[in-house]
Amino acid sequence: MSDEKQSSLTAIWESDDPVFADKELLDIEHIPNEERIIGREDEISNLANSIHPAIRGGKPRNTLIYGKTGTGKSLVAKHVTQSAENFAHEQDTSLDRAYIDCTQATTETQVVIKLARTFNRPDETDISVPLSGLSTNAYYDRLWQILDTLHDVVIIILDEVDKLQENNVLMQLSRAGEAGKIDSCKVGILAISNKISFKDSLDERVLSSLQEREFIFPPYDANQLREIMRHRQDAFHEGVLTDDVIPLAAAFAAQEHGDARKALDILRNAGELAKDDGSDVVREEHVRNAREKADIDRFSKLLQDQPTQSKAAVYALSLIADESKQEEFPTREIYEQYEQIAESLDIDTLSQRRMSDRLNEQAFLDILGVTDRVGRGRGKGMTNFYYLLEEPEVVQSAIESDQRFSPAL
Repeated sequence: MSDEKQSSLTAIWESDDPVFADKELLDIEHIPNEERIIGREDEISNLANSIHPAIRGGKPRNTLIYGKTGTGKSLVAKHVTQSAENFAHEQDTSLDRAYIDCTQATTETQVVIKLARTFNRPDETDISVPLSGLSTNAYYDRLWQILDTLHDVVIIILDEVDKLQENNVLMQLSRAGEAGKIDSCKVGILAISNKISFKDSLDERVLSSLQEREFIFPPYDANQLREIMRHRQDAFHEGVLTDDVIPLAAAFAAQEHGDARKALDILRNAGELAKDDGSDVVREEHVRNAREKADIDRFSKLLQDQPTQSKAAVYALSLIADESKQEEFPTREIYEQYEQIAESLDIDTLSQRRMSDRLNEQAFLDILGVTDRVGRGRGKGMTNFYYLLEEPEVVQSAIESDQRFSPAL
Protein backbone atom coordinates (compact mmCIF):
# COMPACT_ATOMS: atom_id res chain seq x y z
CA MET A 1 0.00 0.00 0.00
CA SER A 2 1.37 3.44 -0.89
CA ASP A 3 2.30 5.94 1.82
CA GLU A 4 -0.43 8.26 0.54
CA LYS A 5 -3.17 5.60 0.90
CA GLN A 6 -1.85 4.56 4.29
CA SER A 7 -1.87 8.15 5.57
CA SER A 8 -5.44 8.55 4.27
CA LEU A 9 -6.55 5.49 6.26
CA THR A 10 -4.66 6.67 9.32
CA ALA A 11 -6.51 9.98 9.16
CA ILE A 12 -9.83 8.09 9.12
CA TRP A 13 -8.88 5.84 12.06
CA GLU A 14 -7.68 8.79 14.12
CA SER A 15 -10.68 11.02 13.37
CA ASP A 16 -13.60 11.41 15.80
CA ASP A 17 -17.16 10.70 14.77
CA PRO A 18 -18.58 14.16 13.97
CA VAL A 19 -22.18 13.14 14.74
CA PHE A 20 -22.34 10.34 17.32
CA ALA A 21 -20.85 10.51 20.83
CA ASP A 22 -22.22 7.13 22.03
CA LYS A 23 -24.16 5.44 19.25
CA GLU A 24 -24.80 2.35 21.39
CA LEU A 25 -27.50 4.28 23.26
CA LEU A 26 -29.64 4.04 20.10
CA ASP A 27 -29.07 0.30 19.66
CA ILE A 28 -32.29 -1.63 20.19
CA GLU A 29 -30.33 -4.34 22.06
CA HIS A 30 -28.95 -1.80 24.55
CA ILE A 31 -30.39 -2.05 28.07
CA PRO A 32 -30.28 1.51 29.46
CA ASN A 33 -30.25 2.63 33.08
CA GLU A 34 -33.69 2.75 34.65
CA GLU A 35 -33.86 6.55 34.49
CA ARG A 36 -33.71 6.25 30.70
CA ILE A 37 -36.71 3.86 30.59
CA ILE A 38 -39.67 6.18 30.13
CA GLY A 39 -43.35 5.54 30.78
CA ARG A 40 -42.94 1.99 32.07
CA GLU A 41 -42.72 2.52 35.84
CA ASP A 42 -45.85 0.45 36.54
CA GLU A 43 -44.77 -2.33 34.20
CA ILE A 44 -41.32 -2.51 35.82
CA SER A 45 -42.89 -2.66 39.29
CA ASN A 46 -45.47 -5.28 38.28
CA LEU A 47 -42.91 -7.55 36.66
CA ALA A 48 -40.48 -7.17 39.58
CA ASN A 49 -43.24 -8.23 41.98
CA SER A 50 -44.03 -11.17 39.73
CA ILE A 51 -40.52 -12.61 39.90
CA HIS A 52 -39.67 -11.34 43.41
CA PRO A 53 -39.67 -14.80 45.08
CA ALA A 54 -36.67 -15.74 42.91
CA ILE A 55 -34.43 -13.29 44.78
CA ARG A 56 -34.22 -15.65 47.74
CA GLY A 57 -34.47 -18.92 45.87
CA GLY A 58 -38.24 -19.16 45.51
CA LYS A 59 -40.11 -19.92 42.29
CA PRO A 60 -40.80 -16.85 40.14
CA ARG A 61 -44.31 -16.65 38.80
CA ASN A 62 -44.68 -17.48 35.13
CA THR A 63 -45.86 -14.41 33.26
CA LEU A 64 -47.39 -13.63 29.87
CA ILE A 65 -46.55 -10.18 28.48
CA TYR A 66 -48.48 -8.72 25.56
CA GLY A 67 -48.14 -5.53 23.56
CA LYS A 68 -47.49 -4.22 20.07
CA THR A 69 -44.00 -3.95 18.61
CA GLY A 70 -41.87 -1.24 20.24
CA THR A 71 -43.85 -0.92 23.49
CA GLY A 72 -40.91 -1.84 25.73
CA LYS A 73 -41.79 -5.47 26.52
CA SER A 74 -38.37 -6.97 25.84
CA LEU A 75 -36.54 -3.97 27.30
CA VAL A 76 -38.45 -4.14 30.60
CA ALA A 77 -38.09 -7.93 30.82
CA LYS A 78 -34.32 -7.75 30.27
CA HIS A 79 -33.89 -4.80 32.65
CA VAL A 80 -35.90 -6.35 35.49
CA THR A 81 -34.32 -9.80 35.22
CA GLN A 82 -30.81 -8.30 35.03
CA SER A 83 -31.50 -6.30 38.20
CA ALA A 84 -32.96 -9.39 39.88
CA GLU A 85 -29.89 -11.45 39.01
CA ASN A 86 -27.55 -8.83 40.46
CA PHE A 87 -29.55 -8.47 43.68
CA ALA A 88 -29.97 -12.25 44.10
CA HIS A 89 -26.23 -12.76 44.00
CA GLU A 90 -25.94 -10.35 46.95
CA GLN A 91 -28.31 -12.69 48.80
CA ASP A 92 -26.12 -15.71 47.91
CA THR A 93 -28.84 -16.98 45.56
CA SER A 94 -27.63 -18.49 42.29
CA LEU A 95 -30.09 -16.90 39.88
CA ASP A 96 -29.37 -17.02 36.16
CA ARG A 97 -31.39 -15.89 33.16
CA ALA A 98 -31.63 -16.68 29.47
CA TYR A 99 -33.08 -14.72 26.58
CA ILE A 100 -34.46 -16.66 23.61
CA ASP A 101 -35.53 -14.91 20.40
CA CYS A 102 -38.18 -17.30 19.10
CA THR A 103 -37.95 -15.84 15.60
CA GLN A 104 -34.46 -17.38 15.48
CA ALA A 105 -34.93 -20.48 17.65
CA THR A 106 -38.30 -21.66 16.34
CA THR A 107 -38.21 -25.38 17.17
CA GLU A 108 -38.35 -27.19 20.49
CA THR A 109 -34.87 -28.64 19.99
CA GLN A 110 -33.32 -25.28 19.09
CA VAL A 111 -34.75 -23.70 22.23
CA VAL A 112 -33.53 -26.50 24.51
CA ILE A 113 -30.02 -26.41 23.00
CA LYS A 114 -29.84 -22.64 23.44
CA LEU A 115 -30.98 -22.87 27.05
CA ALA A 116 -28.60 -25.69 27.92
CA ARG A 117 -25.63 -23.88 26.36
CA THR A 118 -26.57 -20.59 28.05
CA PHE A 119 -26.94 -22.06 31.55
CA ASN A 120 -24.02 -24.49 31.34
CA ARG A 121 -20.53 -24.02 32.74
CA PRO A 122 -18.75 -27.06 31.28
CA ASP A 123 -15.70 -26.75 33.55
CA GLU A 124 -18.00 -27.21 36.57
CA THR A 125 -20.58 -29.68 35.22
CA ASP A 126 -18.38 -31.72 32.88
CA ILE A 127 -21.44 -31.73 30.58
CA SER A 128 -21.11 -30.93 26.88
CA VAL A 129 -23.97 -29.53 24.81
CA PRO A 130 -23.19 -30.03 21.11
CA LEU A 131 -25.05 -27.93 18.55
CA SER A 132 -26.38 -31.09 16.89
CA GLY A 133 -26.24 -34.86 17.06
CA LEU A 134 -28.48 -35.64 20.05
CA SER A 135 -32.18 -36.36 20.33
CA THR A 136 -34.45 -33.73 21.84
CA ASN A 137 -34.94 -35.89 24.94
CA ALA A 138 -31.16 -36.16 25.38
CA TYR A 139 -30.84 -32.38 25.23
CA TYR A 140 -33.59 -32.05 27.84
CA ASP A 141 -31.77 -34.53 30.12
CA ARG A 142 -28.60 -32.44 29.91
CA LEU A 143 -30.54 -29.23 30.55
CA TRP A 144 -32.15 -30.65 33.71
CA GLN A 145 -28.76 -31.87 34.98
CA ILE A 146 -27.20 -28.45 34.37
CA LEU A 147 -29.99 -26.61 36.16
CA ASP A 148 -29.88 -28.78 39.28
CA THR A 149 -26.08 -28.75 39.39
CA LEU A 150 -25.50 -25.03 38.98
CA HIS A 151 -28.56 -22.93 39.74
CA ASP A 152 -31.07 -22.23 42.49
CA VAL A 153 -33.37 -20.34 40.12
CA VAL A 154 -33.46 -19.59 36.40
CA ILE A 155 -35.69 -17.13 34.56
CA ILE A 156 -36.27 -17.76 30.86
CA ILE A 157 -37.43 -14.95 28.57
CA LEU A 158 -39.13 -16.32 25.46
CA ASP A 159 -39.48 -13.32 23.17
CA GLU A 160 -42.03 -13.50 20.33
CA VAL A 161 -43.10 -16.84 21.76
CA ASP A 162 -45.92 -17.06 19.21
CA LYS A 163 -43.27 -17.81 16.55
CA LEU A 164 -42.51 -21.24 18.06
CA GLN A 165 -43.50 -24.04 15.72
CA GLU A 166 -44.90 -26.07 18.62
CA ASN A 167 -45.79 -25.49 22.25
CA ASN A 168 -44.39 -28.66 23.83
CA VAL A 169 -41.31 -26.80 25.05
CA LEU A 170 -43.62 -24.53 27.08
CA MET A 171 -45.20 -27.60 28.67
CA GLN A 172 -41.79 -29.10 29.50
CA LEU A 173 -40.33 -25.94 31.00
CA SER A 174 -43.40 -24.78 32.92
CA ARG A 175 -43.97 -28.22 34.49
CA ALA A 176 -40.37 -29.39 34.93
CA GLY A 177 -40.49 -29.29 38.73
CA GLU A 178 -43.97 -30.77 38.99
CA ALA A 179 -42.99 -33.60 36.63
CA GLY A 180 -39.87 -34.43 38.65
CA LYS A 181 -37.46 -33.47 35.88
CA ILE A 182 -35.56 -31.17 38.26
CA ASP A 183 -35.17 -31.50 42.01
CA SER A 184 -33.81 -28.25 43.40
CA CYS A 185 -33.76 -25.59 40.68
CA LYS A 186 -36.82 -23.38 40.24
CA VAL A 187 -37.82 -22.30 36.70
CA GLY A 188 -39.74 -19.16 35.79
CA ILE A 189 -40.92 -18.20 32.30
CA LEU A 190 -41.57 -14.74 30.88
CA ALA A 191 -43.37 -15.31 27.58
CA ILE A 192 -43.61 -12.22 25.36
CA SER A 193 -45.94 -11.90 22.39
CA ASN A 194 -47.27 -9.19 20.09
CA LYS A 195 -50.51 -11.16 19.80
CA ILE A 196 -52.97 -11.38 22.66
CA SER A 197 -54.66 -14.19 20.74
CA PHE A 198 -51.53 -16.32 21.28
CA LYS A 199 -52.96 -17.90 24.42
CA ASP A 200 -55.87 -19.29 22.40
CA SER A 201 -53.42 -21.71 20.75
CA LEU A 202 -52.14 -23.14 24.04
CA ASP A 203 -53.05 -26.42 25.68
CA GLU A 204 -55.14 -25.81 28.82
CA ARG A 205 -52.42 -27.30 31.04
CA VAL A 206 -49.76 -25.05 29.53
CA LEU A 207 -52.01 -22.01 29.76
CA SER A 208 -52.80 -22.64 33.42
CA SER A 209 -49.06 -22.91 34.17
CA LEU A 210 -48.00 -19.90 32.12
CA GLN A 211 -50.84 -17.55 32.99
CA GLU A 212 -49.98 -17.04 36.65
CA ARG A 213 -49.57 -13.34 35.82
CA GLU A 214 -50.52 -11.46 32.66
CA PHE A 215 -49.55 -7.91 31.66
CA ILE A 216 -50.44 -5.80 28.63
CA PHE A 217 -48.05 -3.02 27.60
CA PRO A 218 -49.89 -0.05 26.04
CA PRO A 219 -48.41 1.92 23.12
CA TYR A 220 -46.32 5.00 23.87
CA ASP A 221 -47.89 8.36 23.10
CA ALA A 222 -46.04 11.16 21.27
CA ASN A 223 -44.98 12.86 24.52
CA GLN A 224 -43.47 9.64 25.88
CA LEU A 225 -41.66 9.01 22.61
CA ARG A 226 -40.17 12.51 22.77
CA GLU A 227 -38.99 11.84 26.33
CA ILE A 228 -37.49 8.48 25.33
CA MET A 229 -35.42 10.17 22.64
CA ARG A 230 -34.48 13.14 24.82
CA HIS A 231 -33.15 10.70 27.41
CA ARG A 232 -30.91 9.22 24.73
CA GLN A 233 -29.94 12.35 22.82
CA ASP A 234 -26.49 12.18 24.43
CA ALA A 235 -25.87 9.48 21.84
CA PHE A 236 -25.08 12.55 19.71
CA HIS A 237 -22.54 15.27 20.28
CA GLU A 238 -23.97 18.40 21.86
CA GLY A 239 -25.56 20.74 19.32
CA VAL A 240 -25.76 18.12 16.54
CA LEU A 241 -29.57 17.77 16.65
CA THR A 242 -31.67 20.72 15.49
CA ASP A 243 -34.71 21.51 17.63
CA ASP A 244 -37.21 19.92 15.24
CA VAL A 245 -35.49 16.51 14.93
CA ILE A 246 -36.82 14.77 18.05
CA PRO A 247 -40.43 16.08 17.81
CA LEU A 248 -40.62 15.01 14.15
CA ALA A 249 -39.16 11.55 14.80
CA ALA A 250 -41.60 11.14 17.72
CA ALA A 251 -44.54 12.17 15.54
CA PHE A 252 -43.59 9.63 12.87
CA ALA A 253 -43.26 6.83 15.45
CA ALA A 254 -46.54 7.81 17.13
CA GLN A 255 -48.27 7.21 13.80
CA GLU A 256 -46.94 3.63 13.97
CA HIS A 257 -48.91 2.72 17.13
CA GLY A 258 -46.36 4.36 19.43
CA ASP A 259 -43.37 2.26 18.37
CA ALA A 260 -40.30 3.33 20.39
CA ARG A 261 -38.13 0.90 18.46
CA LYS A 262 -39.01 2.72 15.26
CA ALA A 263 -38.39 6.10 16.91
CA LEU A 264 -34.84 5.10 17.83
CA ASP A 265 -34.29 3.57 14.38
CA ILE A 266 -35.33 6.85 12.76
CA LEU A 267 -33.07 8.87 15.05
CA ARG A 268 -30.07 6.62 14.42
CA ASN A 269 -30.65 6.52 10.66
CA ALA A 270 -31.02 10.31 10.57
CA GLY A 271 -27.59 10.63 12.16
CA GLU A 272 -26.08 8.18 9.68
CA LEU A 273 -27.63 10.04 6.74
CA ALA A 274 -26.22 13.32 8.05
CA LYS A 275 -22.75 11.73 8.21
CA ASP A 276 -23.15 10.40 4.66
CA ASP A 277 -23.98 13.95 3.54
CA GLY A 278 -20.82 15.23 5.21
CA SER A 279 -22.93 17.25 7.65
CA ASP A 280 -22.20 17.56 11.36
CA VAL A 281 -25.80 18.65 12.02
CA VAL A 282 -28.89 16.42 11.87
CA ARG A 283 -31.81 18.28 10.30
CA GLU A 284 -35.49 17.73 9.47
CA GLU A 285 -34.76 16.42 5.97
CA HIS A 286 -32.51 13.74 7.44
CA VAL A 287 -35.38 12.59 9.68
CA ARG A 288 -37.82 12.44 6.77
CA ASN A 289 -35.40 10.37 4.70
CA ALA A 290 -34.54 8.22 7.72
CA ARG A 291 -38.19 7.28 8.21
CA GLU A 292 -38.31 5.52 4.85
CA LYS A 293 -34.91 3.94 5.44
CA ALA A 294 -36.08 2.61 8.82
CA ASP A 295 -39.12 0.98 7.19
CA ILE A 296 -36.99 -0.65 4.50
CA ASP A 297 -34.33 -1.81 6.96
CA ARG A 298 -36.90 -3.35 9.28
CA PHE A 299 -38.69 -5.14 6.46
CA SER A 300 -35.36 -6.31 5.01
CA LYS A 301 -34.48 -7.82 8.38
CA LEU A 302 -37.79 -9.70 8.45
CA LEU A 303 -37.16 -11.05 4.96
CA GLN A 304 -33.42 -11.68 5.11
CA ASP A 305 -33.64 -15.41 5.84
CA GLN A 306 -36.68 -16.10 3.68
CA PRO A 307 -36.27 -18.25 0.55
CA THR A 308 -36.45 -16.75 -2.93
CA GLN A 309 -39.84 -18.35 -3.62
CA SER A 310 -41.35 -16.66 -0.56
CA LYS A 311 -39.90 -13.30 -1.56
CA ALA A 312 -41.28 -13.76 -5.07
CA ALA A 313 -44.78 -14.36 -3.69
CA VAL A 314 -44.59 -11.31 -1.41
CA TYR A 315 -43.19 -9.23 -4.27
CA ALA A 316 -46.13 -10.29 -6.46
CA LEU A 317 -48.55 -9.09 -3.78
CA SER A 318 -46.72 -5.75 -3.54
CA LEU A 319 -46.95 -5.17 -7.30
CA ILE A 320 -50.68 -5.69 -7.53
CA ALA A 321 -51.24 -3.66 -4.34
CA ASP A 322 -49.24 -0.83 -5.91
CA GLU A 323 -51.53 -0.74 -8.93
CA SER A 324 -54.87 -1.18 -7.18
CA LYS A 325 -57.11 0.72 -4.79
CA GLN A 326 -57.97 -2.57 -3.08
CA GLU A 327 -56.13 -3.58 0.08
CA GLU A 328 -56.75 -7.35 0.06
CA PHE A 329 -56.21 -9.78 -2.80
CA PRO A 330 -57.17 -13.43 -3.38
CA THR A 331 -54.59 -16.15 -3.98
CA ARG A 332 -55.59 -16.53 -7.63
CA GLU A 333 -54.87 -12.88 -8.44
CA ILE A 334 -51.50 -12.95 -6.66
CA TYR A 335 -50.58 -16.19 -8.42
CA GLU A 336 -51.00 -14.66 -11.88
CA GLN A 337 -48.44 -11.98 -10.98
CA TYR A 338 -46.20 -14.53 -9.25
CA GLU A 339 -45.97 -16.65 -12.42
CA GLN A 340 -44.50 -13.68 -14.32
CA ILE A 341 -41.97 -12.99 -11.56
CA ALA A 342 -40.88 -16.62 -11.37
CA GLU A 343 -40.29 -16.62 -15.12
CA SER A 344 -38.26 -13.39 -15.01
CA LEU A 345 -36.14 -14.78 -12.15
CA ASP A 346 -35.71 -18.10 -13.94
CA ILE A 347 -36.85 -20.08 -10.90
CA ASP A 348 -39.29 -22.99 -10.74
CA THR A 349 -42.92 -21.92 -10.79
CA LEU A 350 -44.73 -23.37 -7.79
CA SER A 351 -48.31 -24.55 -8.01
CA GLN A 352 -50.93 -22.12 -6.75
CA ARG A 353 -51.43 -24.20 -3.62
CA ARG A 354 -47.71 -24.25 -2.82
CA MET A 355 -47.41 -20.53 -3.43
CA SER A 356 -50.35 -20.00 -1.07
CA ASP A 357 -48.48 -22.07 1.54
CA ARG A 358 -45.54 -19.68 1.19
CA LEU A 359 -47.84 -16.69 1.67
CA ASN A 360 -49.34 -18.30 4.78
CA GLU A 361 -45.84 -18.76 6.19
CA GLN A 362 -45.17 -15.06 5.65
CA ALA A 363 -48.45 -14.18 7.36
CA PHE A 364 -47.42 -16.32 10.36
CA LEU A 365 -44.17 -14.32 10.55
CA ASP A 366 -46.09 -11.00 10.40
CA ILE A 367 -44.51 -10.12 7.06
CA LEU A 368 -47.99 -9.76 5.57
CA GLY A 369 -51.59 -10.22 6.70
CA VAL A 370 -54.29 -12.72 5.77
CA THR A 371 -58.05 -12.95 6.18
CA ASP A 372 -60.47 -15.77 5.38
CA ARG A 373 -63.65 -15.24 3.39
CA VAL A 374 -66.41 -17.57 2.28
CA GLY A 375 -66.11 -18.24 -1.45
CA ARG A 376 -68.87 -17.67 -3.98
CA GLY A 377 -68.49 -20.90 -5.94
CA ARG A 378 -70.48 -24.10 -5.81
CA GLY A 379 -68.69 -25.41 -2.72
CA LYS A 380 -68.53 -22.00 -1.02
CA GLY A 381 -65.25 -22.91 0.67
CA MET A 382 -62.94 -20.52 2.45
CA THR A 383 -60.69 -18.29 0.32
CA ASN A 384 -57.60 -16.54 1.66
CA PHE A 385 -57.18 -12.83 0.99
CA TYR A 386 -53.72 -11.34 1.62
CA TYR A 387 -52.68 -7.77 2.37
CA LEU A 388 -49.44 -5.87 2.99
CA LEU A 389 -48.43 -4.57 6.40
CA GLU A 390 -46.07 -2.01 4.83
CA GLU A 391 -46.37 0.35 1.88
CA PRO A 392 -45.78 -1.39 -1.49
CA GLU A 393 -42.70 0.71 -2.26
CA VAL A 394 -41.12 -0.28 1.08
CA VAL A 395 -41.69 -3.97 0.35
CA GLN A 396 -40.32 -3.62 -3.17
CA SER A 397 -37.22 -1.70 -2.07
CA ALA A 398 -36.46 -4.30 0.60
CA ILE A 399 -36.82 -7.24 -1.80
CA GLU A 400 -34.97 -5.53 -4.65
CA SER A 401 -31.98 -5.08 -2.33
CA ASP A 402 -31.51 -8.85 -2.69
CA GLN A 403 -29.02 -9.29 -5.55
CA ARG A 404 -31.00 -12.25 -6.85
CA PHE A 405 -33.90 -9.91 -7.57
CA SER A 406 -32.50 -6.56 -8.63
CA PRO A 407 -30.96 -7.56 -11.97
CA ALA A 408 -34.06 -9.44 -13.11
CA LEU A 409 -36.94 -7.19 -12.04
